[in-house]
Amino acid sequence: MKFNINSKIPVIIVALIAGILLGWLFFGGGGSNEDDTSHGEGETAQETVWTCSMHPQIRQQEPGDCPICGMDLIPLDDDEGGAEDLSLTMSKTAMKLADIRTAVVSKSDVIKNIRLTGKVQADERLIYTQSSHVPGRIEELKINFIGDIVSKGQTLALVYSPELVTAQEELFEAQKIKDEQPQLFKAAKKKLQNWKISDSEINSILETGEINGIFPIKADVAGYVTAKKVNLGDYVNRGEGIYQITDLSKVWVMLDVYESDMNWINKGDKVNYTVRSLPGENFTGTISYIDPVIDPKSRVAKARIEVANKGLKLKPEMFVSATIETKLSNKTSNLAIPKSAVMWTGKRSIVYVKKADENNMRFQMREVTLGPALGDSYLISEGLEEGEEIAVNGTFSIDAAAQLAGKPSMMSPDEAEPAPTHDHGEMSGSETKHKKLSVSNDAKKALEAVYSSYFAMKEALANDNLEKAQQSGKKMKNSLSKIKMSLFTGESHERWMDFNASLEKSLEHVSHYKSLDEFRKAFEHVSKTMIAMTRTFDPLDNVVFVQYCPMAFNDKGADWLSKNKEIRNPYFGSSMLKCGEITEEIK
Repeated sequence: MKFNINSKIPVIIVALIAGILLGWLFFGGGGSNEDDTSHGEGETAQETVWTCSMHPQIRQQEPGDCPICGMDLIPLDDDEGGAEDLSLTMSKTAMKLADIRTAVVSKSDVIKNIRLTGKVQADERLIYTQSSHVPGRIEELKINFIGDIVSKGQTLALVYSPELVTAQEELFEAQKIKDEQPQLFKAAKKKLQNWKISDSEINSILETGEINGIFPIKADVAGYVTAKKVNLGDYVNRGEGIYQITDLSKVWVMLDVYESDMNWINKGDKVNYTVRSLPGENFTGTISYIDPVIDPKSRVAKARIEVANKGLKLKPEMFVSATIETKLSNKTSNLAIPKSAVMWTGKRSIVYVKKADENNMRFQMREVTLGPALGDSYLISEGLEEGEEIAVNGTFSIDAAAQLAGKPSMMSPDEAEPAPTHDHGEMSGSETKHKKLSVSNDAKKALEAVYSSYFAMKEALANDNLEKAQQSGKKMKNSLSKIKMSLFTGESHERWMDFNASLEKSLEHVSHYKSLDEFRKAFEHVSKTMIAMTRTFDPLDNVVFVQYCPMAFNDKGADWLSKNKEIRNPYFGSSMLKCGEITEEIK
């Protein structure tokens, strides 16, 4: 079959023209509009930045989920770099997830609870030394042991006195010439009376005409024998003590008052106290005297309570625990805030003040000056006004977000650069971010040996035992090396890397320290990390206590962890064992 080429040419030309026209319509004609649209979308994308309310370091050009926690991303506020550049913005949802709670600062009658310890002691005014009235040799002791009770006038010992024999002979000679020389006879009788021989005994000697060389020593007071100073056969001089007799019908309770509490305790204050050996019984008393001088070794002054000791329940050397409530209503500023609201950087104390707008909450860091501690709160001297609202829970979450967002924070008060999110160097206590993170039961079990060694180290330092402290430090170091990194996952893994590196560095030279002072400096760094780790992982089943000594390291202060409420200071040991207070309970 033959084709006629000339007949097909018009059809081909028409098809080519139609194709060119369609191509121009689809690609050529709409080109400028598409470019404009793309350019406009690019400008819109650049204008809106999406971030996570819990992880402000996340910055994306489009909405979605946070790659860390999976929360929906929110638009970054346009005014974040404007007038409120120093504050951190958080949504209400973010505040709820971070468990951030606030409270209004207000004035009130604040009560300071002061805990004191001490001992029962004998009333010094009722301690009597029974002495011998005549010189001589102890022929017989009627009381041979400490603790025996004696009554007034009871014979305590018999003394043979050659001087007494001579004095009686002189009395007999003077009696013979008493009519001619009555003064001589009176002088002989007076000599015997000075030796505590009664007139009836002198008359008896004169009537019988017999010389008696044995003289009885009788008790001048009633009470308990608390010291025996001679033995059978000893020679005693006139006026030399042979027994100490104490009347325990009244006793003193002597309480240790530390320097930091001296301004809050006054004569006349009411005291509630308990005695360790009398459980279930409560006592009350009034401070009758406070030492004007502080003991240079223990750094405490004594406060005295005078007690009528009915039934002799209270015995000297019994341990006493006491509390005093002091009202501070006479102070000019009674602004008090919870301790949980305050963060320390070593020299500065920081709080976060809330400033609300229509949709979100803003928190701005502010430095404050703290007054005295009042149990679970602090008095504020400067930095806050009545009616302002501050964060009292979740403050470390706010501070961590501020660091990551480049805002002023606890560690960077003036810088505007984001703080590093991961660092394997030494971690100070003020750098820790105490966001609660969950860890597995296997991880908690692995940490048990670390905590056990730490508490043993604390007790060794409290007992001034360098050798045991070094042994505990080595065990802690060994326990750390056995913990597998795989036990911690996700964000917990990052935090564990920080804690582990800090502890290893602090424990690096524990076996080389030659003094308790060197070891205690290292223990402070270990304690900072252990406290931060406990707050973050919550690895213990029981409550632990964060305890604080304001006088450690030349009044810089230092913290430590304890399983018990009882204060046993690892930084001073026996010299100031009870110095400190509980600042936090971690449940």
